[in-house]
Amino acid sequence: MPQPPTDEPRRLLLTVTADTLVAADFAPRRRRPSPGPAGAAGPLTPYRRLFALSGTRAFTVGSLVARLPMGMFSVSAVVMIAGSRGSYALAGAVTATGLAATALLAPWTARLIDRHGQARVAVPATVFAVLGSLALVLCVRYGAPGWTLFLCYAATATTPNTGGMSRARWTHLLRGDPAARHTANAFEQAADELCFMLGPILAALLCTAVFPEAGTLVGAVLLLAGVVVFTAQRSTEPPASGCPTAASSTAGSPLRAAGMRPLLVLCLALGAVFGAMEVVTIAFADVRGQQAAAGVVLALQAAGSCAAGLLFGVLKPGGSATRRLPWCVAAMTALMTLPLLSATLTGSLAALAVALLLAGMATAPTMITTMTLVQQRTPEGRLNEGMTLAVTGLLGGIACGAAVGGRVTEQVSATAGYWIPVAASLTAVLIAVLGRPRAPRHPHR
Repeated sequence: MPQPPTDEPRRLLLTVTADTLVAADFAPRRRRPSPGPAGAAGPLTPYRRLFALSGTRAFTVGSLVARLPMGMFSVSAVVMIAGSRGSYALAGAVTATGLAATALLAPWTARLIDRHGQARVAVPATVFAVLGSLALVLCVRYGAPGWTLFLCYAATATTPNTGGMSRARWTHLLRGDPAARHTANAFEQAADELCFMLGPILAALLCTAVFPEAGTLVGAVLLLAGVVVFTAQRSTEPPASGCPTAASSTAGSPLRAAGMRPLLVLCLALGAVFGAMEVVTIAFADVRGQQAAAGVVLALQAAGSCAAGLLFGVLKPGGSATRRLPWCVAAMTALMTLPLLSATLTGSLAALAVALLLAGMATAPTMITTMTLVQQRTPEGRLNEGMTLAVTGLLGGIACGAAVGGRVTEQVSATAGYWIPVAASLTAVLIAVLGRPRAPRHPHR
């Protein structure tokens, strides 16, 4: 007669009918998870996992809103001042002064953020910067002396590095997950590219279609609103180094960390690539009577970098970031020759646009790897300062590259100006190869 097995009573029934053994399993069945957006594996899965963490979506929205004006302010100031005073030289000098002030004040602001917390420092610093922008608008509008423009624009240098603060939050939340940190760094780089792609376009539209001061005013509102939303997410904020819960409150300066100085010099060279490429491309389009298309062409370079950054975040590159960096910079150097070849051989703006799209695809992996190394080599509790030093290096390089590129364009030709990004990227390769430390300072991070 049928007998159930002793280890599964009343669940598995064995019986014999004629010459056939029959087994009936009455155990309850487990439902398989239905495939859907949340459980489906796909290229966006690593990003879904990032934003499944509590509070990450809210601070990311605030960060994006606050970063968009970073690509708006300089364009808006140039259009506003040049249109009112009739001098591009004055407009350029004012924006250059703001860049120099940022290079001096941004690391100091970041150090205060590390010491006292993002919310306590970033909001007052943003309010001060917004007041500087509003004062600049009033001075331009009512014909104040030229020196007031320099003073007002320099006051905006207290603007906190929202991108660095956002990366610091990801590092704090994903401390034990290097793969997720890689994806987060890729997303942040893509976000930077997106903001710097859309910011100038929005600024030009506001300043020309509405009124000259509209770009600066809208940028100030977006900056303040974004920082307020960002800092309101206290659950994801990393602890301040002055707090007893911080890992270390006596960390040394990032400038003294092993391998950090070569990285900052590398950022200077990379910034020169970007600054020269922008000025030379504008001049190249202007010579052909297509200056209005220069913004679209440069936006394609940013779009290529944005797409490559998102894809790079999904991949899991092998080896350490230290070994990977020279290869990334070398790939960027190879692709940076495409605009030079396109301008030299074809002279076509359409061909140049395709070349810049391809060249931009090596930018994001290089910047992601660089920022990963900055995070690894920055002492504990000084991450905002370390990230801001890297951004300051980039800004300084952009200024130098723009100056050299503009000079070569004026004295030789716009086509010859494309040698400057190639030379700067070759310099970056040498720095990446020769500047590698023997051992990282924080191999456990």
